Amino acid sequence: MTRTRKGGKAGTGRGWIKWLFLGPLLVVLLVQLYFFLQICWWTRFNPSSTSFMREQLSALRETNPDAAIKQQWVPYSRISNHLKRAVIASEDANFSGHDGVDWEALQKAYEKNNKKHKVVGGGSTITQQLAKNLFLSGSRSYLRKGQELVIAYMLETVMEKQRILEIYLNVVEYGRGVFGAEAASRHYFRVAAANLTVGQAAKLAVMLPNPRFYDRHRDTNYLARRTNLIMNRMNSAELP
Repeated sequence: MTRTRKGGKAGTGRGWIKWLFLGPLLVVLLVQLYFFLQICWWTRFNPSSTSFMREQLSALRETNPDAAIKQQWVPYSRISNHLKRAVIASEDANFSGHDGVDWEALQKAYEKNNKKHKVVGGGSTITQQLAKNLFLSGSRSYLRKGQELVIAYMLETVMEKQRILEIYLNVVEYGRGVFGAEAASRHYFRVAAANLTVGQAAKLAVMLPNPRFYDRHRDTNYLARRTNLIMNRMNSAELP
């Protein structure tokens, strides 16, 4: 009888140790399943908000309880091809050809980060940026980057390139409380996203890496130079 009790206690102890390792793994798998099911839903239905939108709305309401996000969904066909080409030329020239991750760009970003001894560049594709915007925070870490890669592959597995670009253009941040191509076009140029000129589209694309800064500084020399560069590259951008 004594031996049986000892064996039972040992078995119980091993059970707790097993779940100590399996529990966190199960949580991670459930989170990934949630991401995947959400992405499957968005193949046919439009996201009503994103992690970035909710994060910024919360920050805005700290000073103004009545603050609201500016965002209006428009279908792919009602977004100027100039903007589509400009964003691809500026953010992800190989968008139509890669599988969600540009490993060469990631390697260059890794080398740059090591040189600076901090995360200063991500090398993210449009798909990765969408993954981050939809689900993650704006913090920079290799752990978050790893989750971003996983979600990017989910997006590319489930969605067509055109759908990825459509969602991206409708939810990407363009300024303080401004999200998506339609809201950005009206905020900066007082036109619909369908009516953007080549120059306007190029300027919006250049603002993407730091939209809140350019919302306050709309006429910097860098912005003008970079806009001209993107205008020259737009014709070579391949649309999905």
